[in-house]
Amino acid sequence: MQTNLVLRQVRLTDGRAVDLTVENGVVAGLAPPGTNTAAGRSVDCEGLYVSSGWIDLHVHAFPEFEPYGDSIDAIGIECGSTTVVDAGSCGADRIAELAASRSVARTRLLALLNVSRIGLQRVDELSRMEWIDREAALSAARAQAGFVVGFKARISGSVVGGNGLEPLRRAVAIAGAAGLPLMTHIGSAPPAIEEVIPLLRRGDVVTHYLNGKANNLFDDSGRPLPVLQGAIARGVKLDVGHGTASFSFKTAEQARRAGVFFDTISTDIYRGNRLNGPVYGMASVLTKFLSLGYPLTDVIDAVTKRPAAWLKRPELGRIRVGEAANLTIFSLEDRPSLLTDSEGSTRTSRQTIQAEGVVVNGQYTACQVRS
Repeated sequence: MQTNLVLRQVRLTDGRAVDLTVENGVVAGLAPPGTNTAAGRSVDCEGLYVSSGWIDLHVHAFPEFEPYGDSIDAIGIECGSTTVVDAGSCGADRIAELAASRSVARTRLLALLNVSRIGLQRVDELSRMEWIDREAALSAARAQAGFVVGFKARISGSVVGGNGLEPLRRAVAIAGAAGLPLMTHIGSAPPAIEEVIPLLRRGDVVTHYLNGKANNLFDDSGRPLPVLQGAIARGVKLDVGHGTASFSFKTAEQARRAGVFFDTISTDIYRGNRLNGPVYGMASVLTKFLSLGYPLTDVIDAVTKRPAAWLKRPELGRIRVGEAANLTIFSLEDRPSLLTDSEGSTRTSRQTIQAEGVVVNGQYTACQVRS
């Protein structure tokens, strides 16, 4: 383990420049630039920012499943995210394998358990009701307590088949019995979005809320549907979940005009959309929200403080002397980026976020993915 590390002249997201010292994996000091004379590895971070480690609340990190799979570190620390949450790749049948895969990764991995016991072994995993095995799901969640942080249900026509709302009703009941939240994927009808959203509870998450499909959360004039307004009022969380087919600039612009803001920004990243786009990595997705006019602090909070609070792990969303050094170092460059959404529409940003490195277990590692 690296026993001493100094990030010199790094800028916190509140604008302060500091020398940040890490000793034995713990943040040991935040001193004015140039005043830290500690020995050990020194990283020149002048012009760079540091935040707590980025948290990606929606990834697919089970490489055995196609098309939705990838290796943990390729979508984690190599993209600047020190914590990733696998969003339902595995159900009860294979969640133990996903948990075991943590031993060969440097990225912290947590998981949402698919309410279908087969998980994404098939992409119509809720089309047969016998795959929604309540006792198997609850037993798996208990066996993997601490690793499983909630449940996942993909509620769109291609997934549920002719079962309509019944998979969601069962998912809500299973999550309630386990005392855990539910993340619900929304997409094409049936079922209609007006039927889906009212079933969600305080603390549950709607992912893909900025998709551009016909069955989305905004009317033809760009106004939020009443069911969306009601969900926000009762504490349902809104997650981006960009993915291959679930982020629209047009919808995102409508949401911003209407004052409907994200709680968390996530990628829904896996091998295909990492290598071929339109996701590429967390920094690219964050840059899209800069291009929409959101302040840097709001964008970074959506991958640090807010997901950490939802996970009930606030220490993952802050930098504090005496606590574990869980850090992402990034640049904010005054250079344009051509950005593409899931529908092929493009925007050009004036500034570009680039993940430069992470600190995990006291060690600094340069990021591999370039925006």
